[in-house]
Amino acid sequence: MATAMVDSTRNNDEYDYMKGVKHLADSGGLNSVPIKYVFPEHSRPSAAEIAEGESIPMIDMCALDKTPEERLETIKHLGQACQDWGFFQVVNHGIQESLISSMLDAAHQFFSLPSEEKMKYDTKDVLNPVRYGTSFNAKVDQIFNWRDYLKHFSYPELHTPDNPPIYREVAGLYFKETRKLSLRLMGAISESLGLNSGYIETIFKDGFQLGVLNLYPPCPEPDQTMGMAPHSDHGGLTILLQNDVGGLQVRHEGHWVAVQPSPNSFIVNVGDHLEIISNGRYKSAEHRAVVNAERTRISIAAPNGPSVDALVFPAPQLIDEIHPPLYKSMLYGEYVRNQQSAGLRGKGALESVKIASDESR
Repeated sequence: MATAMVDSTRNNDEYDYMKGVKHLADSGGLNSVPIKYVFPEHSRPSAAEIAEGESIPMIDMCALDKTPEERLETIKHLGQACQDWGFFQVVNHGIQESLISSMLDAAHQFFSLPSEEKMKYDTKDVLNPVRYGTSFNAKVDQIFNWRDYLKHFSYPELHTPDNPPIYREVAGLYFKETRKLSLRLMGAISESLGLNSGYIETIFKDGFQLGVLNLYPPCPEPDQTMGMAPHSDHGGLTILLQNDVGGLQVRHEGHWVAVQPSPNSFIVNVGDHLEIISNGRYKSAEHRAVVNAERTRISIAAPNGPSVDALVFPAPQLIDEIHPPLYKSMLYGEYVRNQQSAGLRGKGALESVKIASDESR
């Protein structure tokens, strides 16, 4: 039987794009990007925008357990990374390499399932405990991102798809470890802000963790589309694992900086709610994903937030006459629903809770 081919030279209204970009890429005969995925010229990735010779800061977690002087120096370095970049890489984090490998394999197995199996988790509810989809929010996206995803709750309760059979056990172990890593970092970040070491951890310890698996298949025209358009993350810290295929880029001082995969390390980024709690001292950074023509990229994100019914606001200890509150209080669950229900728009969700300068006086 001949393979059904997608004619990418026209707007294929008859093609079911909701099945995902992997289904599209696997359908055969795709030699250009369908119009559904073509970004306007000003929004496309450009090599000229990439800053050469820059890299995000590196944090050695071992140093937090060494002498008081080494711990203090690492906390200072961590605070500087949160302030200047909103992104950093961690090594010597204590998570076993075998577990990392197993989690990447489980993600690969999920995305290799038949479309019918994955589509069982297609839903309009952005806070459904298990959700499969494509792009960012395909129900509202005018232009699709070259990306499929699986999102599921991983704390306080673990919700997973039924298949592949190994997924629940591996994911349960993996996200438990990334949550521990996140809370440990939050303790050090609290200290870097001059707060009690348990201040931020207390806000997040009974909170909400999401597992987000991303698949970016090879693309015939990677310069025409995006894996993920620029955005920032909700929550406090996101712990990101990626395979050995690059694609993550971070906006820094007006340029994009490519983050190269490093074996047995994690990328960590400041979320919008850590920016709020720090009253703007630490910044969530815009980031994006670009795609390539040869290899599939897989990334696994673990955003860690407070409980969905928690009211998030700037730490009172960081507010005074010189530093008035810069952000309005807002329920975390309401913020997440608003952000996830809209299309990607940079840091637009955070902008909506900023207090105008004349209001803060």
